[in-house]
Amino acid sequence: MLLSSWSRITAGLAAIAMAVPLVALASSHSEAPGTVKDRLADDTDVYAWVAADASQAVTFVGNWVPLLEPNSGPNFGAFDDDATYYINVDNVGDARKHVRFQFQFKTTRRTGATFLYNTGQVTSLDDADLNVRQTYTLTRIDVNNGVEQATVLGTDLPVAPWFVGPKSMPDYTALAKSAVQDLAGGYRVFVGPRDDPFFVDLAAVFDLLTIRKVPGDRGKGVDGVGGYNVMTIALQVPMTKLTKDGMAPSASLNNHILGIWDTAERLANKTLNTDGTVSFSGPEVQVSRLGMPLVNEVVIPLKDKDKFNASEPKDDGQFANYVTNPTLPALIGLLYADAGVQAPSVFPRADLVATFLTGVPNVNQPKNVVASEMIRLNTALPVTPKGSQNSLGAAACFVNGALTLANPGCDPAGFPNGRRPGDDVVDIELRVAMGYLLAPGSTKPASASLPYTDGVLVEDSQFDNHFPFLTTPIPGSPNGKNGIDANGAAKSARHEPVVGAD
Repeated sequence: MLLSSWSRITAGLAAIAMAVPLVALASSHSEAPGTVKDRLADDTDVYAWVAADASQAVTFVGNWVPLLEPNSGPNFGAFDDDATYYINVDNVGDARKHVRFQFQFKTTRRTGATFLYNTGQVTSLDDADLNVRQTYTLTRIDVNNGVEQATVLGTDLPVAPWFVGPKSMPDYTALAKSAVQDLAGGYRVFVGPRDDPFFVDLAAVFDLLTIRKVPGDRGKGVDGVGGYNVMTIALQVPMTKLTKDGMAPSASLNNHILGIWDTAERLANKTLNTDGTVSFSGPEVQVSRLGMPLVNEVVIPLKDKDKFNASEPKDDGQFANYVTNPTLPALIGLLYADAGVQAPSVFPRADLVATFLTGVPNVNQPKNVVASEMIRLNTALPVTPKGSQNSLGAAACFVNGALTLANPGCDPAGFPNGRRPGDDVVDIELRVAMGYLLAPGSTKPASASLPYTDGVLVEDSQFDNHFPFLTTPIPGSPNGKNGIDANGAAKSARHEPVVGAD
């Protein structure tokens, strides 16, 4: 599975110095006017990586329905039966969908005569006391020359229920684990609520790009999405079922680089019925899209955010100017000029095109690539196992703008080569935006070497070491995000801020 020559990878990684992701601070989960009004179809994050315990498969994690309050009964978080959710794969590099995994949902109730989500203690997915339950159909769609061929991989698969609380679900971990489904062909899938895996000082970032202590004293940030759940689709697919030729990934075969993005679609016509219900009709229309993190939040301006969500990667040339002429570094330089912060002065930022539109040469750029925005994953790059990952990913491989594989903590398998839950994309992108990985020269500001961070720490230890990797959702009872331990004492959520030195 490894590339035939490690030297090809190291040579290509040098290009990351001019190509790691663009200018971004936070995944607000409120990236566009349209999706703010349609939360059930809103993508929040997508991850794609090769996990050490499934080294012959690609692990995809897509999250939708942001900022779900655990205490949200009696109608708890769920996927929408009237939306269709997709994980999309370009295995050619032509900016088009070649493999799609489609998820369609169905919600049922044992009785509508009660307001309760569950009428007693729930100990299994088929427990009669689980009143509201959701299932889904998983379909693989192969697209060749515009012709779609659908293969149903599973029907009536169970969605893990909402974690109502320890009284209703005394062993939620086991309950959710039973929602993990192993399907014919080597597929593994989980669908259900999880603790939102994103970390960011959300309030400070959007309060005029506040960094609580310049350049962002580690440990001083407060995680703004801490305490909230999200709806998750996790899917593992054998690599040979993703490559364009069905062969094991190999650089010599030019089949080892995948482009990945999530979408959500609705039928075009929405009707408000007189009985209070809503119905949809007409053709499917894409209403949400997410590939590389944070793009729509701070790269795409307000006037084009909904347009971006409705667009296809093959048409991303229309947004290229926002990549090559970003506004965020200049704003940060202006706001923190008194602290000696300067923004890179070279425009257009052609160095950023590789990450957002083409991938990095010899690392995750397909041959004859068509420029388009998506996560790009080199499936033949050696895996860094959990426990050895550096949250700064490939950025940790650079010293003074030069690739240094011997640098302690160097982790070339990290973001932007795919994205793992433990990759701190906020800190990586903030530092890169301000020029941290630029080669020394007249266009690289002296402040580029500052360890910029929002002060909210992310690392792989905060996530599970097994599928689906994201942690148990926060219970709705008894104290929401804090919960109660076995002795009746309040316990802290996983997202509790880490206190650092002044």
